Amino acid sequence: MVKVMKGSKKTVKKSAVKAEVAGQATVRHVRMSPRKARLVVDTIRGKQIEPALQSLRFSPKKGATFALKALESAIANAKEKGADVDALWVVGCFVDMGRTLKRFIPAAHGRAVPNYKRSAHVTIQLGVKA
Repeated sequence: MVKVMKGSKKTVKKSAVKAEVAGQATVRHVRMSPRKARLVVDTIRGKQIEPALQSLRFSPKKGATFALKALESAIANAKEKGADVDALWVVGCFVDMGRTLKRFIPAAHGRAVPNYKRSAHVTIQLGVKA
């Protein structure tokens, strides 16, 4: 379902499936830009656990290793709560902005140009679809 907010031309996607979170994990201060990490995380949203694991294991992107780490940790957290692992789905996954390291590199005519080294927080939520 796509909902258009009043006074804005942006569209916000709302998940049609409501599910209770059985396990969640966050990998913080990942040394890559959130924009690049979101490309990987978007590929596993709404998938079952096994296809999501396979998708991340064989992805050549750098963000896949961090998303895989978060997914495996979320599975372990769900097991601790007593959830059935075979029935779990990736119900929510998102990437937030982390701390930005500000560095300067030399440029022509004695100037300095800022270089922003971004970081991200990768969060994955697992649940059972009703």
